[in-house]
Amino acid sequence: MTIQAHLVELERKHKTLEHELHEALVHLSTDDLQIVELKRRKLMVKDQIERLRHTGDTLH
Repeated sequence: MTIQAHLVELERKHKTLEHELHEALVHLSTDDLQIVELKRRKLMVKDQIERLRHTGDTLH
C-alpha cells in the first residue's frame, strides 16, 4: 500500500470515529468509558496520519 493510499484509509477511519463519537455524545445513555475509548482511538489515528504525512514529506 502506498503512503497516499494509507493516508486516505486513515483519514476515512478518523472520519468514521468522529461520527461515532458524535453519535455517542448525542445519546445520553452512552457509557463514559465508551466515549473515552472513541476519543483515544480517534487521537491514535490522528497521530498516525501526522506521522505518515511527516514521513511522506521527508521522502520528497
